[in-house]
Amino acid sequence: MTNPNALPLYEKVRVERRVQRLLDVTIFFLLISLLAYRLFFLHSHAFTYLHTIAFLCEFWFTFNWALLINVTWNPVHYITYPQRLLKRVEELPPVDIFVTTADPVLEPPLITVNTVLSLLAVDYPANRLAVYVSDDGCSPLTFYSLTEAHKFAKIWVPFCKKYQVEVRAPFRYSSDDLSCDGTEEFQCEWRRVKDEYEKLRRNIEEAAKNFVFPELTSELADFSNTESNNRPPIIKVIWENKEGLSDGLPHLVYVSREKRPRHPHHYKAGAMNVLARVSGLMTNAPYILNVDCDMFVNNPSVLLQGMCLFLDPTIDKEYAFVQFPQRFYNGLKDDPYGNQWIVMMEFTFRGMAGIQGPGYMGTGCIHRRKVLYGQSPDGTNISGKHFDDELHKTFGNSKDFVNSAAHALRSLTDYPNSLYNSITSLKEVATSDYEITSSWGTKVGWLYGSLLEDVLTGSEIHKKGWKSAYLTPTPPAFLGCAPSGGPIPLNHQKRAMTGLLEIFFSKKCPIFSFLFGKLQFRQRMVSVWMSLWGFRSIPEICYATLPAFCLIANSYFLPKVQEPVVCIPLLLFVFYNLQQLLQYLETGQSARAWWNNERMARINTICASLLGTVAVVLKLLGLSETVFEVTKKESSSSDDTENSSDEDLGRFTFDESPLFVPGTTILIIQLAALSVAFLRIRQPIVVEFGVGEVMCSVWLILCFWPFLKGMFAKGKYGLPWSTLSKCSALAFLFVYLCIMSTK
Repeated sequence: MTNPNALPLYEKVRVERRVQRLLDVTIFFLLISLLAYRLFFLHSHAFTYLHTIAFLCEFWFTFNWALLINVTWNPVHYITYPQRLLKRVEELPPVDIFVTTADPVLEPPLITVNTVLSLLAVDYPANRLAVYVSDDGCSPLTFYSLTEAHKFAKIWVPFCKKYQVEVRAPFRYSSDDLSCDGTEEFQCEWRRVKDEYEKLRRNIEEAAKNFVFPELTSELADFSNTESNNRPPIIKVIWENKEGLSDGLPHLVYVSREKRPRHPHHYKAGAMNVLARVSGLMTNAPYILNVDCDMFVNNPSVLLQGMCLFLDPTIDKEYAFVQFPQRFYNGLKDDPYGNQWIVMMEFTFRGMAGIQGPGYMGTGCIHRRKVLYGQSPDGTNISGKHFDDELHKTFGNSKDFVNSAAHALRSLTDYPNSLYNSITSLKEVATSDYEITSSWGTKVGWLYGSLLEDVLTGSEIHKKGWKSAYLTPTPPAFLGCAPSGGPIPLNHQKRAMTGLLEIFFSKKCPIFSFLFGKLQFRQRMVSVWMSLWGFRSIPEICYATLPAFCLIANSYFLPKVQEPVVCIPLLLFVFYNLQQLLQYLETGQSARAWWNNERMARINTICASLLGTVAVVLKLLGLSETVFEVTKKESSSSDDTENSSDEDLGRFTFDESPLFVPGTTILIIQLAALSVAFLRIRQPIVVEFGVGEVMCSVWLILCFWPFLKGMFAKGKYGLPWSTLSKCSALAFLFVYLCIMSTK
């Protein structure tokens, strides 16, 4: 009989995708053939700007495709065995859970409350958990909501454990009709839970309407006279599991760090580092789970599954963090905004898992605390007197925190678990100037210097030689709120592109990691691929204007129909779209979802990526600073969807944001180019452009179809006149320059 302790806690299984590999290689061969055609053309027809630009753009696409093949070539799947873990481990390790929220208006407290309640109810001993909520908005409404949620948790958590409830966010669970399920006892308790949640929801919504800030008293008095960027630190223990009951409620702590106008606060990364220090003084758990305020637990065994990798003795010195995919509960059918990322999670991140591991996505991730504190895989940097001397320079001037950091780095388990540590020490590590003489944000903790603190932090961890894992349990570990409309998804994409470019132009540029660091060679290529993502708008916009230029200037950049080489771009177009379509079908999506994502890929690149590039250029020139924009979340009680007709769901909404200028300009240029081409065909002159240029323009118009509809719609579904005026002027200038180039 097999020894239970000899059975693995996880398996790493290779995913076979022969058809995808074949299509990858075929597309790469066609791209190389297209480059060869360009070189032959330039050699035989002398230098032309048109074909040189086409060659440079196609060279970029080829290089990027080679890097992408490397990313997706060896996908793997992890299978975990939590039941084996429970039989093998007598006492599970402590875990600190970080929840971050920043704005009670854009991120309604009811969303945060549901996330916290789902975390309090996970399948893990309550005396081994502590939940820390960072409120960067310093909102008394958020604190009040958490205190009310704690009262409801006394009913909710035991109910979930008793009946093995799968969905542990109460707003999702109460939305299901269970009136005919289970025993009479279950029905009675279920109705009680549902009624109590409705009472909680009403209390929070009424408080949001009636809060008068100057009149705050009692527990809320600390929030009086506070400003968003000028306030002292506030740390409050909402609940402490004093008896250490494994079936009780986990610790629940509210944290609002100090902010002063003279000190940079570094957005989410700064808030996470404060949580790391505060939790280090209170509980100092060796593992940290961080989630955004809208990412509730959908699989209650998520921590047990993560521990299957961390507690396997064969890989104790390999994995720095375990990343779970982002999934969404409110995603519209066929993904009209292209922001559900199902294919990217399945193909790209699973492919990264087959190399050195996926990048850190900023939420749904379990970290080793000692790795965030800067430890290397071999542990050589945590021994000797020199290490002790460097602790204060690294972690700041708090002796209490330096002591806790030393315990974490040396994996000691005798640190006292006390929430009521010295209040002076707790507030000291949450002050705005604590990090000035330390290495926080540069060498330890979440790193500063980019709006994508997650990508930067994960990249630096990989540089040290650590690996990461990608777990995709069923049901999904976490579910979040997918942004809808037009401006919100584009702003999210702009922030991502801005962050990648900030990393590229920093001292931590991944290009340097290609030459230095302890990365595997293929992981170095992954780093290069990620860093170059921010530049993709430039070649795509240049390539998008080539067909319009040819139609207006009566030229061509693609082979003509009568030429045999015309099959190269034609097959490239067919095989690329076939591969993309197969990926969507393989992940259970529709052909319409493929088209929506293909369309949004062009919109995101030409609109959001370009604005991200401009923002970084302005920052490098010292003309402006990049700003972290909090994404608006839909409240779990929001009935906006119910008030919208089926016809309106998925429709693009517009505002006066400059995000819509590049896309609208490209659309007007293509429309003008087709009009000029149509008029030219009717004239008795030799037409140089071919079917290829016409097809490219038509394809771009189809990709920007929501913008075309917006040109004739009104209200929020229509493009503002100011945007149309700017875009028309830019398009007219382009057409004028094209005509002048022929004279």
